[in-house]
Amino acid sequence: MTITYEDFEKVDLRSGTIIKTEEFPEAKKPAYKIWADFGPEIGVRQTSAQVTDHYKPYTLVGRMIVGCVNLKPKMIAGFRSEFLLVGFSDKEGAVCLISCEKRVPDGQKLF
Repeated sequence: MTITYEDFEKVDLRSGTIIKTEEFPEAKKPAYKIWADFGPEIGVRQTSAQVTDHYKPYTLVGRMIVGCVNLKPKMIAGFRSEFLLVGFSDKEGAVCLISCEKRVPDGQKLF
């Protein structure tokens, strides 16, 4: 499927830094609650992410991530998910988070 550049521009992918994580035992599939700072324009947003195979909560804090910040919020097991943390699946299907090679300011838009 091919999309136009204008369609791609609608997806708001931003740089952020994880500032807090918690276990999420209420989730149907293993997941963490994650809070990330997307800079002064967007602020702190929270999400639920199924990243438990490769990451422990304490290893995520301070990590630079990429998040889609313009999706409609979604309730997951009573927790409001406000952005989508993005990554790729490895051979076993476990999520590997996308990051930046060099540190960039929080809130930068992917282009």
